[in-house]
Amino acid sequence: MDIQRSLDAVWRMESPRLVASLTRLVRDVGLAEDLAAEAFVAALEAWPTTGIPPRPGGWLMTTARHKAVDRIRREENLRRKYAQLIPEIERDQVADPADEALEAIDDDLLALVFTACHPVLPRESRVALTLRLLGGLTTDEIARAYLVPSPSVGQRISRAKRTLAEAKVPFETPAADELPARLGGVLEVVYLIFNEGYAATSGESWVRRELAEEAMRLGRVLAGLLPREPEVLGLVALMELQASRFGARTDPDGAPVLLEDQDRNRWDRTLIAHGLRMLNGATDLRRPLGPYTIQAAIAACHARARTFAATDWDAVVALYDALAQLTPSPVIDLNRAVALLHADGPEAALDAVDQIRDDKRLARYHLLGAVRADVLLRLGRYAEAAEELERAADLAPTRHEHDLLRTRMADALARQMQPAR
Repeated sequence: MDIQRSLDAVWRMESPRLVASLTRLVRDVGLAEDLAAEAFVAALEAWPTTGIPPRPGGWLMTTARHKAVDRIRREENLRRKYAQLIPEIERDQVADPADEALEAIDDDLLALVFTACHPVLPRESRVALTLRLLGGLTTDEIARAYLVPSPSVGQRISRAKRTLAEAKVPFETPAADELPARLGGVLEVVYLIFNEGYAATSGESWVRRELAEEAMRLGRVLAGLLPREPEVLGLVALMELQASRFGARTDPDGAPVLLEDQDRNRWDRTLIAHGLRMLNGATDLRRPLGPYTIQAAIAACHARARTFAATDWDAVVALYDALAQLTPSPVIDLNRAVALLHADGPEAALDAVDQIRDDKRLARYHLLGAVRADVLLRLGRYAEAAEELERAADLAPTRHEHDLLRTRMADALARQMQPAR
């Protein structure tokens, strides 16, 4: 097996736990990441000759701890800051670090999640730092995923680590009374990462599958750490049910395929089954349903339907009503209008869309025009639909969406030109 590929795989799997445990020891996420990187450099030098050890995570942890002690003793300014931690680090070393209690590792990993997603950081920094520390992605990989220059991502991550240090953010899991509010911020970061992969907001590709898969991996880590939190399970269910459609969401050229036109035989039944189990796990906890769990229930309505027409649209409308009560949003209202179109017909849907048409929050939202055009087409108002589609195409964030909306506009104009029967 190619040693470099093996080393990369070990890093991707082990780096989050390594950084988490080191952060607990040195109380500085930036220093912890540096020590983890130094340990990996040592592995790059040693393992091609000695081979990958049976427990690579333990080897990396032992090496990183030795480097922590060496660095603290070597650098005067750090020694003053961290000297009191040397006995703790040395006490924490054991003959075989792989024998450490799994609970301690889980605690460290959970604390790292909440540190990376701390509200003292801007949203973009939380996303970048989470992908770096929890996903093991390089700065270049994050930059490619978000189509921004690598130096910008590097600066964003550096500022985030500096902010955490200057704000003296404690490396700990929030107390029980703080957990609900802080957990919401963590889930938001994971969902933001997933959404950018599921429907990109810029660039040539409408879908960035690898980014969505990274979000699902992070969600599953959270579900393993917090199995009694229904919204964590609900978010994993939502992501998996949505991701099950990836094989049918684009055509061979990468152009979007709308839900109504997708070949459901290409949906991933394994992901659907797992997503439904996670949704059942969330509801079985007998706690009030949160927004992610409700959205997962909506996705489940689509996943269970054998055809688009067989969808329980009345249930979808009711679920959107419940979601709007929890998190009022014109986007939710727009999605409800789509469900209403199939439950009660285009007249009811048009009335619902027009109630939010002038909401300034939707002024640059291309899907408002796309949805209104779909309703108008079903009412035979082709010229109006074409105007909506033209405006929507001008606002589309990706080339594929722009082209799809332009194609639909041309179809609407062609239908307008056909003689009345």
